[in-house]
Amino acid sequence: MRRRRRIDSDHENHDRWLVSYADFITLLFAFFVVMYAVSAVNEGKYRVLANALGGAFGKPVAELPVPQLPGTTLPPEVRQRSLRQQQAIEEQAHMTEVASNLLDVMGPLVKEGKVRVTQSRRGVSIEINANVLFEPGRAELAPESLAVLRAVAAQLRHEPFNIEITGHTDIVPISNSVFASNWELSAVRATSVVRLLADGGIAPSRLFAIGREASQPIASNGTAEGRARNRRVELMILSAMPDTVDEIPVPAAP
Repeated sequence: MRRRRRIDSDHENHDRWLVSYADFITLLFAFFVVMYAVSAVNEGKYRVLANALGGAFGKPVAELPVPQLPGTTLPPEVRQRSLRQQQAIEEQAHMTEVASNLLDVMGPLVKEGKVRVTQSRRGVSIEINANVLFEPGRAELAPESLAVLRAVAAQLRHEPFNIEITGHTDIVPISNSVFASNWELSAVRATSVVRLLADGGIAPSRLFAIGREASQPIASNGTAEGRARNRRVELMILSAMPDTVDEIPVPAAP
């Protein structure tokens, strides 16, 4: 009887490279699928990909531009949206620089808690305690406040931003021969600051004066400290980016 040949179990498999090759082909196929999707400029699909990449690499999605490959054309609304996003990023960086310069100019008052500089999407806000600028119940700028406001004007005179100056009071009523109420006091105080900034070289067309009386408190009016915080003048350096306006559709008749 012929003996059956014993198969060597240790025989080397020379076809293992096919597994790696198949993985490579699969990844290459996926890569070209993504490239095709991007070249088709489907912004919705691209934003999904951008969100995933942004989350993985810690980069804000707003900084990821919509790509444009050779031979493709972006729709006008996509180009405009991408341009607005880039302009918003650049303006925000500029606003941060402006806020930093103002902090340097008003450093001592900031450290004493008499001035607060903040930044938001609306712009840069400078809140100045009223006792830095005015005597109680009066709207003429105190002599010691002039140097600070002139330094602020010097920082802002060449900037393109509009500036909104708002006067605020506490809830304690005022009635004297000059002001019938806190409405008049807050408005005239704002106007006094506007006039000094205009004299400091800021174009009058960029300045707005508003009186808000005690309608926007930032602290409790139940304590002397809170009322002192509420008596303030706010300089709002407004963002130049236009607001997005969406028309609200009329509901369909039932």
